[in-house]
Amino acid sequence: MNDILPGESLTWQYVEGCFRSVVKSFGYQEIRFPVLEQTQLFKRSIGEVTDIVEKEMYSFDDRNGDNLSLRPEGTAGCVRAADQHGLLYNQQQRLWYQGPMFRHERPQKGRYRQFHQFGVEAFGMPGPDIDVEVLQLAHQLWLKLGLLPHVQLEINNIGSSEDRKRYAAALTAFLEQHEASLDEDAKRRMHSNPMRVLDSKNPQVQEILADAPALADYVSDDSVEHYQQLQALLRGLGIEFRENPRLVRGLDYYNNCVYEWTTEALGAQGAVCGGGRYDGLVAQLGGRDTVAAGFAIGIERLVLMLESLDLVPEQARRAIDVYLIMVGDNLTAQGLALAAQLRQALPDAGIVSHCGGGKYNSQVKKAFNAGARLAVILERRDSGSEAVQHLRLRRLDSDDEAITVELAEVVDKVREMLAAS
Repeated sequence: MNDILPGESLTWQYVEGCFRSVVKSFGYQEIRFPVLEQTQLFKRSIGEVTDIVEKEMYSFDDRNGDNLSLRPEGTAGCVRAADQHGLLYNQQQRLWYQGPMFRHERPQKGRYRQFHQFGVEAFGMPGPDIDVEVLQLAHQLWLKLGLLPHVQLEINNIGSSEDRKRYAAALTAFLEQHEASLDEDAKRRMHSNPMRVLDSKNPQVQEILADAPALADYVSDDSVEHYQQLQALLRGLGIEFRENPRLVRGLDYYNNCVYEWTTEALGAQGAVCGGGRYDGLVAQLGGRDTVAAGFAIGIERLVLMLESLDLVPEQARRAIDVYLIMVGDNLTAQGLALAAQLRQALPDAGIVSHCGGGKYNSQVKKAFNAGARLAVILERRDSGSEAVQHLRLRRLDSDDEAITVELAEVVDKVREMLAAS
């Protein structure tokens, strides 16, 4: 599992805020579902001969003897929840989710045994338009994050399940002819899941595959037409893509168009987003026939990309905008009330009210160390025979002198100074 420290969490919050903004602009609604599911759900959806099910799931028997698993991905759980609550049949749904997923694999940079994903799933729309809308949503997120120059969309048409059965038979026959030259992983897969051999990282296996049958020769006319329309729509929107005939994805439920957004900013771990169409999954899990499409994005990888490329806006790196300093005796109640007033008027600002007392210089030092942009200084000054409250505002990112303000104007002045910094 990976710990998210305070500095990292600010980038995380920024990424999450951008994603929420984008899905809202496309009209998607949030759905939530448990991290624990029946293990059979994933065996039926992902496929029993995939690495996820065979090697990576955290599964156990509970005290009732039910075999449960921590979810290794989000689509199956989303489908199960949506179907169980009657959201799918004869309806169109645009849903999104986020949360932790779990896979027992070797931890590496950007890939942890507990990791987190954003997911988008769209149900009930059969045409290529919804595939393109989903890709357009991801494209909009890259634009918002400033990542578009650093990602590449790769697409492929893997046809229907029947198309793939015919192709798998031909591919297996080809691989059997070259079995002596294959590595152990390819030998194991060529009978159980031969298409997964296509994305082998072994250069020797890839050299053999150069002469393998082409999946495109086994895809039905309907699937080809869908794929061609999808490409035309992408071109019309100016979304650049590259066809990758070796792209098959690691989950058995996909059909027709599959895709990945890849990057070179993370070294070997190039995929940051993957998805496609999965028209048969709802029925496969016991629901009515429902067409569907969607993708998932690894949040840790987005955070790593933004940090390594220095693309996090300065404002997003700050947890605190205003630090309230109190100088003098018996100002605690007034200070807390002023902080509450500022929070109510400026709900998006981070406002800290100093606690624990201390001299003025000590409190100012804490304000600087906290990364605040603005100090609001509430102090009690002697004026003749009585003490009066006094308010000053001081920008902490400049050498400007503090300015005096009236209590009635402090909210407007704080808002103005934050907007200008």
